[in-house]
Amino acid sequence: MGMSEARKSHRPKLERVNLSEKFDLFDYYWSPKIVGELNGSYVKLVKLKGEFVWHKHAKEDELFLVTKGKLTVKLRHKDIRLGPGEFFVVPRGVEHKPVAQREAQVVLIERKTTRNTGQIRNERTVQNLERI
Repeated sequence: MGMSEARKSHRPKLERVNLSEKFDLFDYYWSPKIVGELNGSYVKLVKLKGEFVWHKHAKEDELFLVTKGKLTVKLRHKDIRLGPGEFFVVPRGVEHKPVAQREAQVVLIERKTTRNTGQIRNERTVQNLERI
């Protein structure tokens, strides 16, 4: 492989991402999908319904941006209610529990090292994130 070919293979894809089209590619809940990368972070899409587990991320902040439905991010001292077009950043070290009574479609922006269940491992921990 020549030098110019090697450089081409490391270039990021220059294409738009249609969130609605990407959300249509999967139906299951609580399993984030990677749709982009920036500055050492992933942009992920996730469908949420029901309650997640209480958890925290010791070293990473986590952004929840609701595109469809409603999401409550429970904190130990208050609840943050979000609707379409609203976001909340959970600061590192803050215990939280996402809850969606009906399906919510959410964009997450978080470091590549962020595990979805934070400091705990259980049946909801996603080890290998799928890219769509």
